[in-house]
Amino acid sequence: MAQFDVYENTDQASRTSVPYLLDVQADLLNKLTTRVVVPLVTVAAMGKPVRLLNPQFEVEGKAVVMSTAELSGIHIRELGVKAGTLKDSRTEIITALDFLFMGF
Repeated sequence: MAQFDVYENTDQASRTSVPYLLDVQADLLNKLTTRVVVPLVTVAAMGKPVRLLNPQFEVEGKAVVMSTAELSGIHIRELGVKAGTLKDSRTEIITALDFLFMGF
């Protein structure tokens, strides 16, 4: 597991609108049994995104939006199959997290 890896959402009830989870936890904390993730929601499920807070990405050919305000901690066994990485989008992800926590 690595920071900014993307995993399939294993929850059948939410999988249609939240197909992926983005791991935002620092690699330094890999020994923990939990990870902090942010839902990557479909564009249709997002509604009107907030600039800076909700960047848009493409994962496996699907347009998804980072639903930053819904971040949560989950047990690693709840992560599905790795679907890719967004490490090349580090700036946009960190900006969204900074905006959530610091307001800028």
